[in-house]
Amino acid sequence: MTSYEKLLLENKAWATEKVEDDPEFFSRLEHLQTPEFLWIGCSDSRVPANEITGTQPGEIFVHRNIANLVINTDVNLLSVLEYAVSVLKVKHIIICGHYGCGGVKAALTNNDHKQVLNMWLRNIKDVYRLHRAELDKLGEGDERVNRLIELTVKEQVMNLAKTSIVQKAWKEENRPHLHGWVYSLSNGLINPIFEMEAGTHIDPVYEYENFR
Repeated sequence: MTSYEKLLLENKAWATEKVEDDPEFFSRLEHLQTPEFLWIGCSDSRVPANEITGTQPGEIFVHRNIANLVINTDVNLLSVLEYAVSVLKVKHIIICGHYGCGGVKAALTNNDHKQVLNMWLRNIKDVYRLHRAELDKLGEGDERVNRLIELTVKEQVMNLAKTSIVQKAWKEENRPHLHGWVYSLSNGLINPIFEMEAGTHIDPVYEYENFR
């Protein structure tokens, strides 16, 4: 049996188990999607949103990319954000990074990771530049990497707040609440490090008016 055939077999077993436990499970999912949360996480295979939060399919709307970044030119991310906020009406958006993130480690080097990945990791380098004085005091080990991971998560929450998508929802519906979390691969626990309530004021240069 090949590895992909094993995935298909496991899928059948999972679906069968779900129906045995709850015969209406899939019929409910098919006709209803009302998640309370948008999860923006890292693509790392060790950080599955539903599993580490103990939630079921349909409870979290998920977007994942390398190092859980919110980039203002990323149409993929912005389309997910628009749909989650404007259509699904999520109440919370979670940016979840993880300690030991390979993307952040790569951004701390001067290695050439080829053009596309260099462009992506440049956004983490920008976070490093903003916080260079603090980070350089931590030396070259895991402490500096993990602190940059936390700072990167915080900056991504701020990037969410800079979007007109979030600001419009804040003004009109007093939602969503923004959260910055970091997951630990070593113990399976989530560390909440930053949050912004709906309507929080940011630097006025980023605040929009006259929403359509």
